[in-house]
This record gives sequence, structure tokens and C-alpha cells, in this order.
Amino acid sequence: MNERKIADRDQAMTSEDLALCAQVLEAVKAEFQLSDNDEEMSRSAAIIIELYRQGIRNFDQLKILVFAARGKI
Repeated sequence: MNERKIADRDQAMTSEDLALCAQVLEAVKAEFQLSDNDEEMSRSAAIIIELYRQGIRNFDQLKILVFAARGKI
């Protein structure tokens, strides 16, 4: 049997993980006045999840990095 360790990055996200990501996405949505079906919402969500998977778990840090990626900072 192959016992390969699953990297932290590849672990499934919990409901708490997703809740934090959703809070950050709502902050981005409000700041940039995006609608739910806006392509930038999908892009921002992907950035948030990627950053989270890379180990950034702080709301403010995630928000700042997404703002920076969108050219706000």
C-alpha cells in the first residue's frame, strides 16, 4: 500500500476555511462595487483561495493582498 503524505496545501478546506474566504470576498466585493456575476468576483475568489492554500489565514492579510493584486494598493 502506498502511504504518501498529503501536503497541507492539498487538504480539503473546512467550512471555517471557506467562511473566512467568503468574508474576504465580500470585503473585496464591497470595496470594488462588484456584482455577484462579475468576472472579477471569480478572479478575486480564485486569488483568495490560492493565497489561503499557500498558508495565509489572516483576514486582513488576505484582503490586502487581493487589493494589491487588483491594483488598489
